[in-house]
Amino acid sequence: MRDAYHEELDSIGDGLVEMARLVGSAIGRATTAILDADLKLAESVIEADQKVDELQHDLEARAIALLARQQPVATDLRIVVTSLRMSADLERSGDLAQHVAKLARLRYPERGVPHDLHATILEMGQLAQRLMAKAAEVIITKDVDLALQLEQDDDAMDLLHRTLFQHLMDDRWKHGIETAVDVTLLGRYYERFADHAVSVAKRVVYLVTGEHADEIQADLQTEIQTVPGTEGA
Repeated sequence: MRDAYHEELDSIGDGLVEMARLVGSAIGRATTAILDADLKLAESVIEADQKVDELQHDLEARAIALLARQQPVATDLRIVVTSLRMSADLERSGDLAQHVAKLARLRYPERGVPHDLHATILEMGQLAQRLMAKAAEVIITKDVDLALQLEQDDDAMDLLHRTLFQHLMDDRWKHGIETAVDVTLLGRYYERFADHAVSVAKRVVYLVTGEHADEIQADLQTEIQTVPGTEGA
């Protein structure tokens, strides 16, 4: 009976990994669709989001059933509750990838991104995909150090987001209001996608340690500051 119980717990983790991989692929394909005005690819991303939604619903049902039947405690309870929260982050990530694809569809046959911002949006899409791949790895390995690194990796996305706004605010902007709105939305989609990847990693930290990532990082910073010779670091 206990073996079946732990198999169910493991299957919930497997479902989260599959969701992470699906939404990571989706944001990569949506980025290609928006940059290349690829309608067929955009449509495939939009349709594929249903699979992510189905996985979330299935995961929620299994997690709630475990809570009702087994009444888990301690670490097992953290696994179930945290998994429910991670599945919500991943489902929202899929929605954000779908938003990018829908924007590509809306602007077809035109490209949704001006040529001078092509490289920036491409970099944001690639970074979003890498962050989600790392989040999937964290779910599999339960590596707390790797999970804590994701927030630092997210700094690069924040920098790219600011770069977009610098272009929009530049007096030389010549692409009109509609395109400015599109670019603003795109920047927000990628920035939020990255935030959800970081959130997933933070939830794994809590699952493993019982402490919130912010608390652990604050403790580490305090330790660094109290090491002789680092007070001014």
